[in-house]
Amino acid sequence: MKGRKPNLGLSKICRLFGVTRQAYYQYFERNIDTELEHELIITEVLKIRRQNPRIGTRKLYVMLECFMHEHQIKMGRDALFNLLSVNNLLIRRRKRLIKTTQSHHWLKKYPNLIKGFSASRPNELFVSDITYWKTKNKVLYIHLVTDAYSRKIVGHCLSQTLEAEHSVKALQMALSAFEGAESHLPITHHSDRGVQYCSQKYVNLLQDYNIQISMTENGDPLENAIAERVNGILKEEYLNNYEVENYSQAKELLDAVIRIYNNERPHMSIGYITPEKVHSKELKKGDCKWKNYYKKKEIVNQF
Repeated sequence: MKGRKPNLGLSKICRLFGVTRQAYYQYFERNIDTELEHELIITEVLKIRRQNPRIGTRKLYVMLECFMHEHQIKMGRDALFNLLSVNNLLIRRRKRLIKTTQSHHWLKKYPNLIKGFSASRPNELFVSDITYWKTKNKVLYIHLVTDAYSRKIVGHCLSQTLEAEHSVKALQMALSAFEGAESHLPITHHSDRGVQYCSQKYVNLLQDYNIQISMTENGDPLENAIAERVNGILKEEYLNNYEVENYSQAKELLDAVIRIYNNERPHMSIGYITPEKVHSKELKKGDCKWKNYYKKKEIVNQF
């Protein structure tokens, strides 16, 4: 209106709309403050996304809590969703294309022992899987061992083939960290029925540590849901957003991404806490709620 009626005073305009001059100025000050807050949030989101390129909004909100408190910014999760949407910063999921499991083989397969099971401590249930990583020049394979309780990746190996020796290396890494005070407690290893996990060398290593062997019974991803979820996080939120020229670069990137995943990324399934904090028992019982894919049930000892 001021633009259309340049000779009309601000006081008269305020009277026409039934507001005071003070309310008018407060309104514009609030708008300016809000715009500044939004700029601060967007800048911090972009900073987080430099290391976590495809991290979702729920986890971003948790990671932003300290920042917002420090800057006295009040913003709910829905408001953050809207802000990211307006600025085209929401993340869309990608689809899986390549199959890495070859279960049609003559090697011995083991039953699924974790139906209805829920881990109650670290180093009680390891879940393993192999996922592909399509890089610029070729497809690489990531062999992972994850602790089902803490969701921490405890063993990994990057390879150019699907040979069993690479899965064995990932397991050896997990077991090297496992040796210690809790090594006498029962532990179960769960995987699909791929030839790598049924190979004699892999099975022998598990048996050397008196680890019970559990395997999926069909192609349902929910039978190894935690491992499948970790695969998706690494690729969708991190690896697929970078171009690597060779194996050496790929290995360096994977190591860095796993450090970020274990130590910095809040995990929804464990109450938006990092896997490392849960695994190292920095939390008291009841501090967070675990999302479990199965109801509680005891594992039957094989030995």
